[in-house]
Amino acid sequence: MSQKTWGGRFSGDTDARVEAFTESISIDKRLYRHDIIASQAHARMLAEVGLLAPEEADRIAATLDEIGAEIEAGKMEYRIALEDIHTHIERALIARLGDVGRKLHTARSRNDQVITDVKLWVRDAIDDLDGLLADVQKSFIGSAEREEGVMLPGYTHLQRAQPVLAAHYFLAYVEKFQRDRERLADCRKRVNVLPLGTAALAGSSLPIDRESVRAKLGFDSVARNSLDVSSDRDFLIEFVFDLSMIAIHLSGWAEEWVIWSTTEFNFLELPDAFCTGSSIMPHKKNPDVLELTRGKAGRVIGSLQQLLILVKGLPLAYNRDLQEDKWSLFDAFDTVAGCLSVAAPLVAQTKLRREVIAGRLEDGFLDATTLMEFFIAHGVPMRSAHEAVGRLVKKCEEGRTRLADLPTAAFEEACPGSGDRIRSVLGVANAVAAFKSYGSTAPSEVERQLREWKSRIEG
Repeated sequence: MSQKTWGGRFSGDTDARVEAFTESISIDKRLYRHDIIASQAHARMLAEVGLLAPEEADRIAATLDEIGAEIEAGKMEYRIALEDIHTHIERALIARLGDVGRKLHTARSRNDQVITDVKLWVRDAIDDLDGLLADVQKSFIGSAEREEGVMLPGYTHLQRAQPVLAAHYFLAYVEKFQRDRERLADCRKRVNVLPLGTAALAGSSLPIDRESVRAKLGFDSVARNSLDVSSDRDFLIEFVFDLSMIAIHLSGWAEEWVIWSTTEFNFLELPDAFCTGSSIMPHKKNPDVLELTRGKAGRVIGSLQQLLILVKGLPLAYNRDLQEDKWSLFDAFDTVAGCLSVAAPLVAQTKLRREVIAGRLEDGFLDATTLMEFFIAHGVPMRSAHEAVGRLVKKCEEGRTRLADLPTAAFEEACPGSGDRIRSVLGVANAVAAFKSYGSTAPSEVERQLREWKSRIEG
């Protein structure tokens, strides 16, 4: 018999250059475990409907376990002529079982076989990522606990804006990564639909039981339209989009901490174990892990772009173009998983330079907005209050003073009769204490948020 799964139709050998051009074993061999699991479920189902004898299914399942163990041990010899991991496993099975092994592919095409394997792989990848994201969240929660009570300048446009508690700042990233986890969980619903049994594109005339395979493999439901299945890569693109969002969140965090670790900011003490030095400048401590995290985000986003372009003009059903999906899928996952694995310990070991932050905390008029809201609360229209505080800030800039240094009389024009009550919102500590709204940086709110996140993530 031909070494090809499709060789009967052809009279000559495939050109070696074509074999090298069309192979996918170099990338899809990492699907071996999922291919074996799906094949075992398929074999059991074939026995249930009478297309295999029970003992044949048993022999197939046991032999597939042996083949899997050999692959795990690095004993499988990969050959370009066998194209992909699916053919390698099937040929190894046939070599051991002969005609019994040749029966396994009954009522199955490589089209639905491949997409089933990929879905099983993506499902596992989502579960792995969820754990990695939870670890990063725990690190940020730990930082929020450790730095509870510390105040930071909050920024917009990289200009000082309003004060926030450090714990509030750390919990902001917990929120971002929670959205990532929720997106992945939602994506998993569309991943967890069984394609197997739709065959090449039209289904099968044999009496297969797709529901039986669904239950064996732990899928939530069975794909409804056989023509849709082999061309469907929506779930894969959605997954890589979710990976891109994680990468973007990691990149924004990395950029911020690169800036905060500079001498100019000096807000952070990064752990030596997560930094590198210079080959010529002996004093350097470079935030290379953060910079690479920022840089690798581009690779993940590029993978998403490649997949979108790959499918943009494909007709139903399967087209060989889709073989190119795994390069981007695997690279995007590996990149994000790698970034998350170093992010969690880096966050856990990084400390704020409290004295440096406190030494400049009153710079930049962080209490200006709270002063404006004090005026509003005492009857001054918002736009008038905004303009009045702007004039006071201008006066402070000219005199190189802070709002809290102005005499009480300076505030009377904007808010007559406010008196010394105005002092209750001036200065960073007072400004922070003045916050009240749900979800704000008010100390009581941050304490509540921290308590809830600890219970949710660690409980």
